[in-house]
Amino acid sequence: MNITVFGGSGFLGSHICDKLSEAGHAVTIVDLSPSPWLRDDQSMLTGDILDEELVARAVAGAEMVFNYAGIADIGEANARPVDTARVNVLGNVMLLEACRRAGVRRYVFASSLYVYGKSGGFYRCSKQACELYIENYQAMHGLSYTILRYGSLYGPRTDRRNAIHRFVHEALTTGSITYYGAPTALREYVHVDDASAATLAILSPEFENQNIIISGNQPMRVADLFKMIGEMLGQELTINYQHDPNSGHYQITPYAFMPKVGRKLVPPLTVDLGQGILRVMEAEHKNLHPELEAQGSCLVPTDD
Repeated sequence: MNITVFGGSGFLGSHICDKLSEAGHAVTIVDLSPSPWLRDDQSMLTGDILDEELVARAVAGAEMVFNYAGIADIGEANARPVDTARVNVLGNVMLLEACRRAGVRRYVFASSLYVYGKSGGFYRCSKQACELYIENYQAMHGLSYTILRYGSLYGPRTDRRNAIHRFVHEALTTGSITYYGAPTALREYVHVDDASAATLAILSPEFENQNIIISGNQPMRVADLFKMIGEMLGQELTINYQHDPNSGHYQITPYAFMPKVGRKLVPPLTVDLGQGILRVMEAEHKNLHPELEAQGSCLVPTDD
C-alpha cells in the first residue's frame, strides 16, 4: 500500500514509518527537515504542511495519509497560540482537502488523550478542532478516517521536551527533578515501540471511522515514577513540585464527560515501564558521557 506520512521525521512519526515499511508498505515521509532515520526503502519530501503545492504532490497516488505534523508540546502550544492554530488546525484542513481531491482512501490523524478533557490548553483546542474537521469531511465528502488519541509517550528518538526524557536527564545531571504538577498526578506511560505497533494494527478495515485510544496499561503516580528513577540510579532525588495550575497538564485523568468516546487499543506485547526507563537512562548517560563505552556491565573510558 502507498502511504504518505506527514511529520514522519519526528519522534513518534519516525517509528510509525519504520513499522509501516517493515510491514511491506511503500512509505513517503513529508517533514520540514530530512529524517535522520530515513530507510533505503522510504522516500522523503522536505517542506511545509502549509505549502499547498507540496501537499498535493505528496498525497497524489497515496492510498492512506497519516498526519503526525504540528506543534505537539503543550508548553510550546500555550506560548504560541497563533502558530498552533495555523500549523495544527489550518495545516490539517489543507491536508484533508488535498486528500479529498486526490481520492485518498483513509486519513489517519495523531490526536491526544487531552482532546476531550479540560486540560491541555491551546494544544487541546487545536486537536479538538482537527477532530471536528475530520469527522465532518467524512460526513460531507466520504473521506474515511481513523483518529488515534495517544497517551504519554516515551522512548528513543525524543528530546528533552518529552517528560520522561527530561526527568531522567535532570536526575542524572542535577540529582533533582522539577515537576509542574502534584505528586499524586496519575499517568499511563506508553513506550513508543508499543504505540507504533498498535498504530500498525489500525490499518485493518474495522478501524475505519473510529476514534482509538493508545496508552499504557501501567497507571503510575508521578511520585512513584520519581522514586523508581532514584532507585535505578541508587540515590535519593530531590523532587521540586511546582503545583502550577496553569501548566495545562491533568491531575488524575485527561477525561471529562463528553458524548464522543474512543475505544482503547493495547498492543499484545508491551515494554515494561521500568525496563523502558532503564533504556532511556542508558541512552541519556551515553549521550552525557561519550568518553565512556560499555564493556559487559561496566562503563570504561574509550581508547581515543
